[in-house]
Amino acid sequence: MNTWGILGCGTIANEMAETFQKMGRVIYGVSSRTPEKTVKFAEKYGIKHVYQTYEEMLEDEKIDIVYIATPHSMHYENMIKAVKAGKHVLCEKAITVNEAQLNEVMALAEEKGVVVREAMTISHMPLYKKLKERIREGAIGKLKMVQVNFGSNKGYDSASRFFALEAAGGALLDIGVYAASFARTFLSEAPNTILTTVEFLETGADEQSGIIMKNTEGEMAVMCLTLRAKQPKRGVVSGDKGYIEVYEYPRACRAAITNTETGEVETVEAGKTEDALKYEVEAMEGCAAGDYEDDCQEITRDVMKILTSVKTQWGMKYPFE
Repeated sequence: MNTWGILGCGTIANEMAETFQKMGRVIYGVSSRTPEKTVKFAEKYGIKHVYQTYEEMLEDEKIDIVYIATPHSMHYENMIKAVKAGKHVLCEKAITVNEAQLNEVMALAEEKGVVVREAMTISHMPLYKKLKERIREGAIGKLKMVQVNFGSNKGYDSASRFFALEAAGGALLDIGVYAASFARTFLSEAPNTILTTVEFLETGADEQSGIIMKNTEGEMAVMCLTLRAKQPKRGVVSGDKGYIEVYEYPRACRAAITNTETGEVETVEAGKTEDALKYEVEAMEGCAAGDYEDDCQEITRDVMKILTSVKTQWGMKYPFE
């Protein structure tokens, strides 16, 4: 049984802690930037070991996997420290803020013999494995186009991490990582052409954007991201014989495949939305044990390359980069 430590006490950390409880697991230790929050978090979830600093937690040899749930502007620094300490890492999205950071973390992880994975729900929901099987079986014919939207409408606050450039705020890393992961999951290879346009917030972070991608197979993907206009979380994967529709795609458990030649609609179901984080934990533990393989790391690398290319085209750079 693996021994987990959690870094961060925010919303997603609470959700992960609840997942551990449902799985009957014990969280060994926790640390965060705010000692009072750390103590309350530990009391809430029955965590016996509370560390005053992240470094103190990493020094504990009993911890072998660290779940990082800090703001993504801190992920690189947090992961480097964890990997240097010989810990496996499950890190929340976006795993880093650029491709160079990710490459450095992954190279160090390989050197240290540890596993680093991104806690990207799309890479772990059973539905996507089933949908890719149906595509290989010819359910939609030859893949042509992926369309994917993600729009939220958060209350605007220029100092919030969602909007502040110094916190790596903006739609691209907050929600665009989901859209790019969805698109890359279905494209047969990574894109080699990316076109994009953007509207910035007064903070300098991206408010909304359109992104078009194409690979050498002629497959295309179109992504629409908005931070101050709600959109349905809808993904469509189209081929020359049919299309797949997935709603609420970050944690989807159901999709519809329409055969455009016959009009027949097939419903595909797999997994449970409420078990999204459970699938991440199981995959992480399997990888740490060396008996589980998937394409999560490949998707993570390709997505970060896409997001970095988009950001570079915009001329957007975070102050700490």
